[in-house]
Amino acid sequence: MEYIKLGNSDLNVSRICMGCMGFGDPGRGQHSWTLDEEHSREIIKHGLELGVNFYDTAIAYQNGTSEQYLGRAVGDFAKREDVVIATKFLPRTNEEIAAGISAQQHIENMLNKSLENLGMEYVDLYIYHMWDYQTPLYDIMEGLNRMVKAGKTRYIGISNCFAWQLAKANALAEKEGFAKFVSIQGHYNLIFREEEREMSALCYENNIAMTPYSALASGRLSRRPGETSKRLEEDSYAKGKYDNAATQDEMILRRVEELADKHGVTMTEISLAWLLTKVTSPVVGATKFHHVDGAVSAVNLKLTEEETSYLEECYVPHWLVGVMAQNTVSAAKENHVWSVGDQKIK
Repeated sequence: MEYIKLGNSDLNVSRICMGCMGFGDPGRGQHSWTLDEEHSREIIKHGLELGVNFYDTAIAYQNGTSEQYLGRAVGDFAKREDVVIATKFLPRTNEEIAAGISAQQHIENMLNKSLENLGMEYVDLYIYHMWDYQTPLYDIMEGLNRMVKAGKTRYIGISNCFAWQLAKANALAEKEGFAKFVSIQGHYNLIFREEEREMSALCYENNIAMTPYSALASGRLSRRPGETSKRLEEDSYAKGKYDNAATQDEMILRRVEELADKHGVTMTEISLAWLLTKVTSPVVGATKFHHVDGAVSAVNLKLTEEETSYLEECYVPHWLVGVMAQNTVSAAKENHVWSVGDQKIK
């Protein structure tokens, strides 16, 4: 395993971050394919044994049970100071807004609950899960800064935002003396490269770590034709993100397969080896031992410039999907723009 500084922080993280959305009680969330605690613990322990020290979860994953499983496993299998734990919080609900709960109080409540779930006194990275269009940015940044000052999180990160939003937030933080975002967790992989338009350059210029989710496109970049899985069959959210562009992505997937055969490795290793040339530490979900093995092996696979270009050259622009498509609509409304050009939102 290789390790790297997480942006403008002093956190040394493994080049692979284990995504924990696949852990948690399937009866308490929106996903039926998640692992129970016994099997989650096995995967987490395997990751630790292979040198993975960076784990990403969220209070929203299976109603907090992902955090609970992760916290208990880390407590049993590792020293707290040897691991980097990231978790995330969602915006205020309409009910909280109606009740007059401030953003600052919401953030403190959410982090306190996450710390209770994890059984920890602090997290290393607290991530703003998605932009809150109903709350002033100042209130969000002040609330997060309070948590840093209180020692409940060492650093803060952000997920699912546009480059202008990240730039605006960190500019406000600098002006007010607040903690800045040290990382961005966006949607980025070999068949969805829209982060390269503006986000990549912003992060490179300001040493902000990119830790993208969906690193393997919900399994599409790791499976050969005809191969399937329970998640591929049942994850309607992932289907909505990728199925509409399946035809245009097919050529890229075939090239991944071709290079995997050439190197005698898996498609997972090729796909992640490419992504590792672009980002700090991709978030890779794992529900089987071989998922962890493939991700870790990718760290030592180096593609040539010709191979990298070969994988990239047939990419075509994609419409924004999932949370970011929703953000496009919200941003337009916030700025009183009621149509977004001729962009097709899916």
